[in-house]
Order: sequence, then structure tokens, then C-alpha cells
Amino acid sequence: MRAIRAAIFVVVALLVLLILVGVTIGAFLPQQHVSTCAARFRQPPDALWQVITDYAKFPAWRKDVTRVEMLPPVDGKPSWREFDNHGGSIPYQVMVMVPPRALVVRIADPKLPFGGTWTYEISAVKDGSSLLRITEAGEIYNPIFRVAARFVLGYSRTQQEYLQALGAKFGQDVPIEK
Repeated sequence: MRAIRAAIFVVVALLVLLILVGVTIGAFLPQQHVSTCAARFRQPPDALWQVITDYAKFPAWRKDVTRVEMLPPVDGKPSWREFDNHGGSIPYQVMVMVPPRALVVRIADPKLPFGGTWTYEISAVKDGSSLLRITEAGEIYNPIFRVAARFVLGYSRTQQEYLQALGAKFGQDVPIEK
């Protein structure tokens, strides 16, 4: 019986130590980060623009979005809420729209443990295709989330998944450029 209690104590102590180390490391990591990824598409800029700004249809091509609820416009620009596979949701708001070249979207909930913007830049390529570059200017307020983003998930994972899903929507495999 004492051996079981001692083993439980050691496991609990190691978990507490691991959490403390994670919080300490996270406290020293910067709260803000910038990450950029890009991909080339065999589509003209207008075609990309049409898909990335048709927010209500995101669930048809993005596996991480189960549904979208359109919200009232803010300053005349679109806003919506995306729901994920885990029952969570994040509201978004368009800050800048310059069709079909630039789009800036921000997370519109200051209570989340993270925030920031995605800037989409679409450039025409000589062969009639397009380059879509996404730059995330993110903020991670929770130190444990900072450790996970920096060492486990990576800052650009969501951008890469988005670009690959967009490629699949157009029936093409898209190598990610950094």
C-alpha cells in the first residue's frame, strides 16, 4: 500500500513539476509572433478571392470548420463565427478588403487565450496562376499555449492546413512555401 502511495506521489509531483517548467518556459517566450506561408494555385486571383471570401461555404472545403454563422457587418465589412469539430467557435472580422489582392481578418474575441490577424495577399503569376501568401501576426496570452505553439504545433500549422485545404478545393496538391 505504501509503495502505491509513493508511486502516486511521484507521478503527481512530476506532473506539477512539468506544469511549472512549462509555465516558466512559456513566460519567457514572446507573446507575439509572425509567421508567413504561401502556395501557388493554378487559378487566377479572382477565383482564389471568390473562395476565400465566401465564408459561409468554408465547411465545404475546410475540414476544421463544421459550420459558419454569419454575424452583422462591422464598419460595413463582413464578420462571422466559425465552429470547429470540438464544439468551439471563434468570431472573425474583416479589417481590410482590396479585391482580389488583399484581405486582413482578425479574431474578434478579446477573451480568447490567443488573438491576432491573418493577412492574405494574392499575386498574379505570369502563367495565369496565383500565389497566395498568408501572414499571421498572432498573440498568445497563455504561457502554456505559447509552449505548445512554439515547440509542439508550430506557428504556421494552421496556415499550412488552410493552404492545403484550398489546394484540395481546386483539385491540386500545393507545396507550401515559407
